[in-house]
Amino acid sequence: MQGVVKSFDPTSGDGIVVADTGDLPEFDLASDALVGSIFRMLRQGQRVVFELNADGRATKLRLGSEADMETPH
Repeated sequence: MQGVVKSFDPTSGDGIVVADTGDLPEFDLASDALVGSIFRMLRQGQRVVFELNADGRATKLRLGSEADMETPH
């Protein structure tokens, strides 16, 4: 799933990602969202690829290639 970081608090690790689907759903970040990721910080508006965990929270955040992001060439 692709989306954009809406907010991120580096102290608590809390944040929200907005998915790129039709109704732009928002997902809270899971506590392990950045574990194993190249990210240590997230900035508002940053594009990410992520998965949803069993609780419906965004996890496994990573950068996507242009192909992953379906960016036109």
